[in-house]
Amino acid sequence: MNRTTITDSPVVERLLDDRTHYIEFNSDPGLTGPAFPTDRLLPSAKHLSNHAKHAVVALAGLGAPAETIEAYYRDYTTLTPYGYPLEPARASRGTITEENWQRWIGARSHYADYCAFFDRRERELGLDTLLRTYLPALLPGWVGAFTHATIHLGWALDAGNRWMTIEGLAYLAFSAVSCHPERATPAADLRDQHPVDSLLRIAGEWERDRDGLRTWAETLIADTSPAASAGIHPELAGLQYRIARVLGEGHPLIDRTPPWTEEDPGAAWDRLYYAVTLLYLAMPGDFIALHLITSLHAMEQIAGRLPADRQREAVRSYWRGILCVLFSRAEFPARTELAALHARYAGSFDDGTDPAHAAEWERTIARAIGQIEEHNPKLVYVLRRVWHRTGHHTIYRAAAGHFTPTPEALKSA
Repeated sequence: MNRTTITDSPVVERLLDDRTHYIEFNSDPGLTGPAFPTDRLLPSAKHLSNHAKHAVVALAGLGAPAETIEAYYRDYTTLTPYGYPLEPARASRGTITEENWQRWIGARSHYADYCAFFDRRERELGLDTLLRTYLPALLPGWVGAFTHATIHLGWALDAGNRWMTIEGLAYLAFSAVSCHPERATPAADLRDQHPVDSLLRIAGEWERDRDGLRTWAETLIADTSPAASAGIHPELAGLQYRIARVLGEGHPLIDRTPPWTEEDPGAAWDRLYYAVTLLYLAMPGDFIALHLITSLHAMEQIAGRLPADRQREAVRSYWRGILCVLFSRAEFPARTELAALHARYAGSFDDGTDPAHAAEWERTIARAIGQIEEHNPKLVYVLRRVWHRTGHHTIYRAAAGHFTPTPEALKSA
């Protein structure tokens, strides 16, 4: 595998190859101890994803010293910023085979078995064939585990680490929650040529019928009856349940597919970076909006391993997924604010040779490397890459300095 962003570091390789910990934590009530207060488990804080390797990739990509990366990994695996320790790896529950591998997609079980299956199949097929063979069935579920399975896989591909890639595929199978691509309907009447056009159109719809759309979303999310929650894994709660409800229900504003999703996938990814960064600046430091950026980086890495038609499917799935995430908030950024930000940044580019910009990036990177909350180095890592590749579009430098705190709702009391 060709490493594109991570230097040849034995420390980084060893950490990404680590198999000591489970892919999620705060999910096993059998674990006890002062750092794991089982009487205080918050429904919204259960089934948190193990982000340790994501941090390794981001820190290495930002040029952090090996000893800093190893210290972060050691601290995170001992006690996460959420106040819980990681869980130990779990034993196999059975055997996943070519005949039964789709049986447990989204069942939140057999993670170790999926790792063993994809490990074996990669040795037989090679990585490229493995991805082309199994991703089409898995990508519709990319929002599961609040996008973290997708992040795990995409950032593994970016780093060029085989074992982390196997984990990412297994986690996608484990946690999948479909965004129902079969409901996508090409809308010939839409004139959207850019994701920003779509965001402004949808934001306008929210402003015209804010009370109705908010009531629709709040009623949907609040309904936990057996009929409403049918098809949603019973362990999902809080944010993950809300997203799963919207994914399962859909909405015309989500299901109607804009024309730009059918265009060249390479252009679509660049436009999506701009659009989701615009969203992030409309909600600076927002924990949920930040994930739209880091998961987009992951989806681009994943799609790049697929044929062009499958890449377009990935674009459409990503778009549907992020709309469901946004609608699950029962709110949408104001059209006027999005339009004002777009007017400010659409044509604004930095002078890439300006020492002041270089110094600002150095300060932002130094702040990110020192963060306990690993989402911040991930944010900076992605936005700096996109800043470079887009000819130094100002919006990415502006957004990179807006760090997010660890949500209090996810911390132990």
